[in-house]
Amino acid sequence: MALFSLSCAVQAQSLPDFTQLVEQNAPAVVNISTVSHGRQGYHQFHGPGKSPLPENSPFGDLFRRFLEEGQGPERPPEESESLGSGFIISTDGYVLTNHHVVDGADEVIVRLSNRKSYEAKVVGSDEASDIALLKIDAENLPAVRIGNSKDLKIGAWVLAIGSPFGFEATVTAGIVSAKGRSLPSENYVPYIQTDVAINPGNSGGPLFDLNGEVVGVNSQIFSRSGGFMGLSFAVPIELAMNVVEQLRKDGHVTRGYLGVLIQDIDRNLAESFGLPRPQGALVARVVKDSPAEKAGLQVGDVILTFNQQLLHDSTQLPPLVGTTAVGEDAKLTVLRNGKEITLTVRIAELPADDAEIPSEPSTAADSVKSNKLGLVFSELSAEERKQLELPAEQGVRVEEVHEGPAADAGVQPGDVVLMIDGQKVSHPTQLEQIISGAPAGKTVALLLLKQQGPVFVALRIPE
Repeated sequence: MALFSLSCAVQAQSLPDFTQLVEQNAPAVVNISTVSHGRQGYHQFHGPGKSPLPENSPFGDLFRRFLEEGQGPERPPEESESLGSGFIISTDGYVLTNHHVVDGADEVIVRLSNRKSYEAKVVGSDEASDIALLKIDAENLPAVRIGNSKDLKIGAWVLAIGSPFGFEATVTAGIVSAKGRSLPSENYVPYIQTDVAINPGNSGGPLFDLNGEVVGVNSQIFSRSGGFMGLSFAVPIELAMNVVEQLRKDGHVTRGYLGVLIQDIDRNLAESFGLPRPQGALVARVVKDSPAEKAGLQVGDVILTFNQQLLHDSTQLPPLVGTTAVGEDAKLTVLRNGKEITLTVRIAELPADDAEIPSEPSTAADSVKSNKLGLVFSELSAEERKQLELPAEQGVRVEEVHEGPAADAGVQPGDVVLMIDGQKVSHPTQLEQIISGAPAGKTVALLLLKQQGPVFVALRIPE
């Protein structure tokens, strides 16, 4: 019995005491309520929210923003309401929260821990990072201390304060589960993943480390029901503060732009490019007149580092580029034809819209019979190349896909082959010769233009 009591005492001593952290920081955490006039809406208590994924996505019900319209009883068309959280970042009344908390709101009310309420002005809001900056007319307010999520270690204790389901000043704690998470449809935020209990109403609230400094802004959860299931995601505070500074200064956010379409590298692609292991960002397309094209980047290049930061996978690149100042030079280490080279690229401003590549059915008659990859090709006409925005004399259309390595890799009729094993292709006969001449057992990278854009696939030449 004595040993059991001693064990419990030792375990209790090893657990963190959050009481002082909460006492010092809870006054700087606020409750945010919004009202939108003249539109149909639902109260956030009744539903889980909408997914940022496409409706036909198999994961469409999993990733939820906390405070969007739910499935509950309808409110009158005159107004809709939502509740969220936020935190004071300066004593003169600047408040940080999530974009989706205040998006479309006609009135935003900020209520402090002392029960005082203020009507807030939305200084600016950025959908891509899900960050919004508010201003209330007050002075000498309690403010949080801003930390740095880069110092966080996996397994470190973290704490959240917010208003889940309207229960103000609720405190929950957990650990950092992962860093640099990339979520579907989210390109510019390397999320902090935690197991801190987060629910509707926590949106925009702070995530603290044990030093009492804010390291993240609670933003999303992974859920099948709309409630907490052990997977929560926060925007890193340094990214959020970068957005805040731009919103305060300019009222909007600019992001760096490289001008490439990239994809991740799996084991087979790594083998085809001569990489010892999957790493880096594989360039599947270089946008015309973009910084990447001007710097000499080419399709098939593998970007290994950006400003000396190693890219373990392709999802690391967009946040690094996006947070780089427009007009600043960046150094890239690139693997090309088995050799590493260094390129300097001047980062431009991210355009408002990205053009989509159309895909049209083939009308060309010239074709090649099925080869050992199980493919039948046809020639592209000049008009088709123009529609697809391809250079002259490049591209061969896939007409049929039979059983074989190509079918297993996801090659489909209508795909256009742009490159194989580092060689650009322009005619079915040329492509057939390259395939026929490749040694059995070799893994080659095939660059395809699919309906959604260019993508590399790895194919192993069969016997």
